[in-house]
Amino acid sequence: NKKAFVELLFWKSPAAIREMTEGYSSLRDGEGAGRSRVPPWTPQEEQELRELYWKYKEVEGEDVIAAILAHLPAPGRTRRQVVKQLVRL
Repeated sequence: NKKAFVELLFWKSPAAIREMTEGYSSLRDGEGAGRSRVPPWTPQEEQELRELYWKYKEVEGEDVIAAILAHLPAPGRTRRQVVKQLVRL
């Protein structure tokens, strides 16, 4: 690529640098840092998340996300993952 020098003028993330050096299709193929390490939400988990949210959203003085995490049947979900999925839903 004759215009690659222009890309060097801007800050890059490690994933973008790897993509530049190994080829622009390397991250799209599911290799390395571009691959999602978070397991996808199943429809059953999404339904359970909705139900738990509606159950605990009105509880006064309690953290809704903490209550959801305590009662979520899928272990290994982080607070950030739950919040992100709730926003998406």
